[in-house]
Amino acid sequence: MEVLRPAQWRNPILYGVLALVVGYLCLGVSGQTSFNLAEPTDFLKLPVLRVPAFATMLTLLVVAAAGAAAAFYFESKRLRTPLLVPVLVGLAFVLGFLTWVGAGKSALIPMVGVLAGSLSLAVPLIFGSMSGILCERSGTINIAIEGQLLTGAFLAAVVSSASKTPWAGLLAAPLGGLLLALLLALFAIKYRVDQIIVGVVLNVLAAGLTGFLFSTVLSADRAFWNSPQPLQRVAIPVLHKIPVIGPVLFNQTVLVYIMFVIIAALQFMLFRSRWGLRMRACGEHPKAADTVGIKVNRTRFNNVLLGGALAGLGGAFFTIGSGLAFTKDISAGNGFIALAAMILGKWNPRGAVAAALLFGFSKSVAYMLSTIGAGVPSEILLMVPYVITILAVAGFVGKVRAPAAEGVAYP
Repeated sequence: MEVLRPAQWRNPILYGVLALVVGYLCLGVSGQTSFNLAEPTDFLKLPVLRVPAFATMLTLLVVAAAGAAAAFYFESKRLRTPLLVPVLVGLAFVLGFLTWVGAGKSALIPMVGVLAGSLSLAVPLIFGSMSGILCERSGTINIAIEGQLLTGAFLAAVVSSASKTPWAGLLAAPLGGLLLALLLALFAIKYRVDQIIVGVVLNVLAAGLTGFLFSTVLSADRAFWNSPQPLQRVAIPVLHKIPVIGPVLFNQTVLVYIMFVIIAALQFMLFRSRWGLRMRACGEHPKAADTVGIKVNRTRFNNVLLGGALAGLGGAFFTIGSGLAFTKDISAGNGFIALAAMILGKWNPRGAVAAALLFGFSKSVAYMLSTIGAGVPSEILLMVPYVITILAVAGFVGKVRAPAAEGVAYP
């Protein structure tokens, strides 16, 4: 006799709530909403899209409600909900909110700018989540991502400023994360200290050390040690002129292009290579891995170092990637949001990227609201990544399973 799995109503209820929010926003909306879909460099300039706000939101409400109803139906039958359902509900909610924000206003909703900002703001989160995946898939908890981002940003700023070239800073940034990861690996793997405690201490160490050097050395001679050296954008010929997606994906800095390569490589290597299989074995069942000749602690040590280097490289976004000088605590909690993105993505690079883009999008929309004079306080949207972080860590986002041997010293 077939045993049906218990129904999980969390996601259908969430979709229903999103549909209700869209319905609430429909009340009293009037006028038109204007979306700007073009950039000056596009070879095919799309016209400004002006849509009737109420009719558009009513259509999106129908889509969201249909998606929520479909989710309830599939769950009642104990069937897997197709991916198309949450995608449609999410798009309906986002487009409905943007339509409501711009209804009756002369200001344009800069869709290309919002999407480009979403990707840029997600860069350190993606690097940080990739670092966490490398460490935790092999069995080591890396709470020190925040500190690794911070030290990477610090070294990138100092080295690029002293050498007067951002390329030197780009090379130095991974070294900052690597040095902090070396301490994590020594204490957590070799000396078997509690990994969460070590990670917290390393975050405090990074914040204190970089803050002290900023207040003394960098502030004493800003021109030499802390002058902005931005990475220039590199437009890929022809592709960067594609409407909407061209400026977003193909007119970025080298740091973003490196990120694209790392995401694809890690997704493939993690699940389609011997290296990935051995790494996952160390995180799931280290004793079985040891039995077949895999050096568990060496594998974990190497992955922690590699993860630290990736986080340090992501820290370069805050300084040379954004064209800014280094300031105290410039990472601003992004390391912890990266951990939440990793959990939301179920320790899978593809899922972590999607979660990081969600966080980046919420920040980008918040910045956009402040420029067009929307009636919604931008601070509300700036809270979204942190609220989702709390919910993710608390387990409200759904059932996720961490690697079985995560945080367990071996032997």
